[in-house]
Amino acid sequence: MNSLWKTPFAVAALSLLTLSVTTFAAESPTGTFDVRAFGAKGDGTTLDTGPINNAIAAASEAGGGTVQLTAGTYLSASIHLQSNVTLDIGPGATLLAVSPKIAPYDAPEPNPSAGKFEDFGHRHWHNSLIWGDGLHDIAIVGTGRILGSGLARDTTSDAGAGNKSIALKLCRNVIIRDVTLQHAGWFGILATGVDNLTVDNLKIDTNRDGMDIDCCRNVHISNCTVNSPNDDGICLKSSFGLGFIRPTENVTITNCEVSGYDEGTLLDGTYAETGSSPIGRIKMGTEANGGFKNITISNCVFAYCRGLALEEVDGGPLEDVSISNITMRDIMNAPIYLRLGGRLRGPKDTTAMGTLKRVSISHVTVYNASSKSAVIVAGSPGFPVQDVTMSDIRIWYRGGGTAEQASRVLPEDLKGYPEPGSMGVLPAYAVYLRHVRNISMDHIKAVTLTDDMRPALLLDDVSNAEFEDIDVTRPKSGPAFVFNSVANVQLRSVAGEKDRQH
Repeated sequence: MNSLWKTPFAVAALSLLTLSVTTFAAESPTGTFDVRAFGAKGDGTTLDTGPINNAIAAASEAGGGTVQLTAGTYLSASIHLQSNVTLDIGPGATLLAVSPKIAPYDAPEPNPSAGKFEDFGHRHWHNSLIWGDGLHDIAIVGTGRILGSGLARDTTSDAGAGNKSIALKLCRNVIIRDVTLQHAGWFGILATGVDNLTVDNLKIDTNRDGMDIDCCRNVHISNCTVNSPNDDGICLKSSFGLGFIRPTENVTITNCEVSGYDEGTLLDGTYAETGSSPIGRIKMGTEANGGFKNITISNCVFAYCRGLALEEVDGGPLEDVSISNITMRDIMNAPIYLRLGGRLRGPKDTTAMGTLKRVSISHVTVYNASSKSAVIVAGSPGFPVQDVTMSDIRIWYRGGGTAEQASRVLPEDLKGYPEPGSMGVLPAYAVYLRHVRNISMDHIKAVTLTDDMRPALLLDDVSNAEFEDIDVTRPKSGPAFVFNSVANVQLRSVAGEKDRQH
C-alpha cells in the first residue's frame, strides 16, 4: 500500500487533492474569501496587509465576492479595493492601521492641481488605510471596527504615512454600512467624485473630520452617529481636487447625530465635555467650487457641538436645500449659519461670485445656544443671499449680551474663512441678517436664559422680508428689532410690535 502512493500517478493525484483543498479553503462556494486562508493572522502584531490584498485580488479575479475579516485584530497598511468586491469586517474584527514606522502606506498619487486650491488631504487618496480609485460596485460592511491608530491627523512629512481611513475617488455604486470608525485620521471617510453612494448605520468617534462627501452625486447618508470634537462631523464639499468643477448634488442626510464630545467618549459611553469649542457639526463647504444642489437634511440631532453651516465662498451655486426636524443642545456658535462670501479659491477663469438661494429650514429646536452668535444669514455687497424660508424655529440662547456689544458694526470680511466665530460677538442675540433678498420667517421663538441687552433681530441691507408670529425675549432697554437699509419689510403678529411695513 505504501509503495502505491510513491507512483507518479499517485503523486499527481495527491497534488491535485492538495490544490483542491487549498482552493476550497480560500474561496467558499458562496464567493466568500476568508483572509486567514490567505495567510492573515489577525493577532494584532503580524502585518496582514499582503494577505488582505491577496484575498481582494482573488475575489476580483473570480468576478467578485466578499472578503471576510473574522474575529481578530488585523494590522495593516494600504488596502486596495477592487470592483465587485465587498470587504466584510465582521463581529469582533478590528482592522488596525499600522504605524508608518513599521510599514509604509501607499504614497500620495501625483495630482496636477496639487497645492493650488484645496488642502493636501483633499487632493490625494492612495495614502490611506483603505482606498479605491475608479471602481464600481464596492462595499465596506460589517459590525467590526476600523481603528486608525497609525494614521496621521493632518499633512505630514513622515515617509510612508497615511492619513485617511477610507478614501474613494471617481467610484460608483458604493455602500459603506454598519462599521465603527475610531481615531480615523484626517478623514474617516473621504469620498470624491463618487456617484450612487450609500453610507448607513456608522459609528464614528474621531479626532478630525468624520466624513467628507466631495463632488459626489446621488448620496444617501442615514442612521449615522459621528463624534468629532476637533473638526466637522458630516461635511459636504465640492472642491477642485479632481482638477475640474463638479457639484455635490442629490444628497439626503437623515436620522443622524453629530457631536463634539472628547474623542473616544462616544464609544465608551462617558460623553466627556472638556473641549473649549468643539466642532462636530453638519456643514456644506468650505471648499465649494462646484457648489451644492438638491440637498435635504432631516431628523438629525446636534449635541455639544457647533451649529448647522451652509457656506458658499468659492464661486459655486448653493441652491435648493431643504432642512427639517432638527434638534440641538449646547451649541457653541450660530445654530444656523448661511454665508455667501468671496474667498474665490479656484482657477481664475472659472471663479466668480457664487449664489446662495432657495433654502428652506423648518421645525428646529435649540437649547443652550452660544451668547456670542445668532441665526446668521449673510451675503456680500451686491451678492445677496436669496429666497430663504425659516419656519417653526425655537431657540433658547444663553444671553448675557451687553449694550456695548449691541452697538458693534461687523466688518464684511468677504475673503476670509467663513466661520461664525470670525465675526466676533454679534450685535443681535437671536437673528442677524445682512445682504439678504426675499426671506420669510414665521413661527419663531427666541428666549434668553439670562438678560441680554442686545436686540433680538438686526437687519442690514435686507429687502422683501416677511416676519410673522415672532415671539422674542425683549431687552430691558432699547429696541427688540433694528432695521438698517431695509426695503419692503413686513411685520405681522410680532409680540410687542405693531403690524407694519418698512
